[in-house]
Amino acid sequence: MLRIKQVSEELGVPVSTIRFWQKEFAEFVSPGRTDGGQRRYSESDLAAFAQIKQLVYGKKLPIDTARQRLKQKGSTGIDWSQQVILITGGTGSFGKHFCRYMLDQYSPKAIRVYSRDELKQHEMRMEFQDDQRLRFLIGDVRDADRLRRAMEGVDMVVHAAALKQVPACEYNPFEAVKTNIHGAQNVIDAAIDGGIKKVIALSTDKAVNPVNLYGATKLCSDKLFTQGNAYAGGKGTRFACVRYGNVIGSRGSVIPVFLKQKPTGRITITDQRMTRFWITLDQAVELVLKGFQYMEGGEIFIPRIPSMRIVDLAAAIAPECKIDHIGIREGEKLHESLTGEDEGRHAYKYKGMYVIMPSYSWWQRKNYVGAEKMPDGFIYTSDSNEEWMSVEDLRQIVFGSKAAEIAPVRKVARVR
Repeated sequence: MLRIKQVSEELGVPVSTIRFWQKEFAEFVSPGRTDGGQRRYSESDLAAFAQIKQLVYGKKLPIDTARQRLKQKGSTGIDWSQQVILITGGTGSFGKHFCRYMLDQYSPKAIRVYSRDELKQHEMRMEFQDDQRLRFLIGDVRDADRLRRAMEGVDMVVHAAALKQVPACEYNPFEAVKTNIHGAQNVIDAAIDGGIKKVIALSTDKAVNPVNLYGATKLCSDKLFTQGNAYAGGKGTRFACVRYGNVIGSRGSVIPVFLKQKPTGRITITDQRMTRFWITLDQAVELVLKGFQYMEGGEIFIPRIPSMRIVDLAAAIAPECKIDHIGIREGEKLHESLTGEDEGRHAYKYKGMYVIMPSYSWWQRKNYVGAEKMPDGFIYTSDSNEEWMSVEDLRQIVFGSKAAEIAPVRKVARVR
């Protein structure tokens, strides 16, 4: 790790300039801190500063223009304007937001939306006003031949397709296995055969110590993707996963349920002790991009995100409503886990994430210089998290500028 003076000397610019650039380009430079609060920069930070210097000093670009150039190219040299991306399950909540985010911020050469629902594809095409950078491909991840054809000429793949509804997976277990496990293998095989550079699969907190079939299939999928690097051989295709909890505003979120129940004057909560991790769609997309940026193959990237209490969410959305406690559902957990105890042995803190490293003896950690190994017994759970969202935070996220119009917060006992 480098001191700020070392960075200054390496680049030949004043320390004050380094501080200014760090402030203006905060999304590209994220130094660590010593126990005494002093900045420590990684080699990737130094590389980002070098690019900033080239744009600001070399090309004499204004700060705003330089920032936009870095967004388009990426601080590690990924020129997204030259990349063709395929996303499976691309018409889902994450897929649509990923496409919007990438088209607005990075303008990739093309995004291929691969899914099996023609109506959702039609609706998405209309929503995106027939953006010519989007390509809509009908197909199922169960269909290996169709995946191979779809991946021809693709550079990067995001695998978001899955059967996700817990009750549906419990009642249709063979179908869950076909999509979530066999589909994962098909994606891996097609990516290797097609010479894809990097593949990131979306995992879930339910894959950690699974108590339902959905979680069990996603655990198997995670293992396939992290261990699937062994099959790539000399072709160079690399696989990794990102894992996070509830996404604010997604179709599986409890927020739409509370909003629908609110006019009735009563809302339902399964258990008042329940806690959950919470992440925005923007953060989910940014985690995937950071995964592409740093992955060497076999990692699971986990965001460091806040937790929330279900009673606080109820108070934020419907403070005037009475609460009916209906009991925890089959296959549901009181608290979420994003790492298990065994995974914790290979977990590192890095760049605002926890990274579960693969344990391959041949694997070299070139991109993780300065990563901090977590102590023995480390687990990352929603009830033991250090960062929590307040009722006010939750109300602001749900209602935005209209948050102030919501009735005052009703006092609800917090249960840890």
